[in-house]
Amino acid sequence: MIRVQVICEGATEEAFIMDVVAPLFTHQQTFITARGINTSPSSKGGALVYQRVSRFIVNCLKEDANTIVTTFFDLYGLHNEFPCYAESQTITDVYQRAALLEQAFKQDIAPENSLFARRFIPYIQPYEFEGLLFTDIAKLIELEDNWQSSLIPLQAIRDAFATPEHINDSYEKKPSARLEKQLNNPFYRKTLHGTLAIQSIGIDKLCAECQHFSEWYTKLSQLRTE
Repeated sequence: MIRVQVICEGATEEAFIMDVVAPLFTHQQTFITARGINTSPSSKGGALVYQRVSRFIVNCLKEDANTIVTTFFDLYGLHNEFPCYAESQTITDVYQRAALLEQAFKQDIAPENSLFARRFIPYIQPYEFEGLLFTDIAKLIELEDNWQSSLIPLQAIRDAFATPEHINDSYEKKPSARLEKQLNNPFYRKTLHGTLAIQSIGIDKLCAECQHFSEWYTKLSQLRTE
């Protein structure tokens, strides 16, 4: 049996992990749970200040020496104190940028304990979780009857980028902002529609379209007990 904790940026990512990802691994005796980071005594998610993040992850690794800890953070809006953040901003290739940040993140956590490197798998999603929903626009707009009119503009956005993970990261053009602009009758609700859309799209198509997500998913699939 393998236990995996996914440290999530917010409620949307937690729902995605628990409702979509976790059930896909139970057949191989890998049990995945999602955890948010406390940002105040009464709330979780958002405001991922690096010092808080690193402390939380180290504590999770210390809690159980047999648990794998991974993350699901957005590249967009990542706190500027993450290791190698400034260097990453000089890299134009989004996959190389995410890989640099993940490697630096792992190297920063690992010195706490020699076994942490083996049990910590940092993951940073380019650019946002919502980018994954652009994998199949037709499936996304099926969620609400009145969203059919958004097929053409949303498909045009998808077609303008190499992959869903390349949809860019300015405030006005980040994936979530694009969805909120187009899907407004009813309004796009990330905690509801995000998970439903990916359940409809299917994990195989998601992995085929989204290289960085696929690499992370494959790492989880290949975990083995020692």
